[in-house]
Amino acid sequence: MSLYKKIGNKIKSTLGVPFLSFLLPNAYFYSRRGTCSCCEKKVIFYSYNDYLRSNYICQNCNSLPRERALMQAIERFYPNWRNLNIHESSPIERGASVKINKGNKNYTASQFFPNHPFGELVNGVRNENLENQKFQKEVFDLVITQDVFEHLNQPEKAFAEIHRTLKKGGAHILTVPIENRFDPTVRWAELDSKGNLIFLFTPEYHGNPVNEEGSPVFWHYGYDIVEMIEKSTGVKPYIQTWEDRDNGIEGLLNEIIVIKKV
Repeated sequence: MSLYKKIGNKIKSTLGVPFLSFLLPNAYFYSRRGTCSCCEKKVIFYSYNDYLRSNYICQNCNSLPRERALMQAIERFYPNWRNLNIHESSPIERGASVKINKGNKNYTASQFFPNHPFGELVNGVRNENLENQKFQKEVFDLVITQDVFEHLNQPEKAFAEIHRTLKKGGAHILTVPIENRFDPTVRWAELDSKGNLIFLFTPEYHGNPVNEEGSPVFWHYGYDIVEMIEKSTGVKPYIQTWEDRDNGIEGLLNEIIVIKKV
């Protein structure tokens, strides 16, 4: 963490977030009071960066806009989520992942550990390859993925596999950055026949909760992702751009996709 952020966090903890806007008038700063759908508290949301999707933080639980949007979507479409069988792939230790884990007794988390046997536990966490899962069919009411599908080499297989594990009436609810918007989806990287990573454009990595090296980006999606989903699952997905300023959901790329098994 930079010295700037360390100082900012110290001031935030003692004088409160709004004070920063006066102390650092020449730096970018945005804040707003509201209610967080992840921790359910009256809080201040704040950001040091104008790209709010990755920087607009809840002062209490550190959730981001896409996580708060995901939680709102789950509450809207599956208000009984606390009693459902839920699988979340690649959860993180904040926001919606923490709330769902604490609030649901039938919650299964999985991570991707490529050097270990799939279907087994690694450090207490189930190891799963979303493209070729070891779960039986129709075992989950909800499957949740947060910014996972841009990191999959074969997302079509993962959509199909998740759909296989869903019970009828269940759904896969996900976030994924739709960076290309109305332009076509672009493959950003691929694996060669030996499994070596080859970037087709500038190398790009995102944070990974179980790998400090991060996860390579394989895709820059457009809204045509819905065609990929329908081809893989046979279902037309529901997609909505979420915006709720009073609940800390602002900025670009806060789409929520719901794929319901019928």
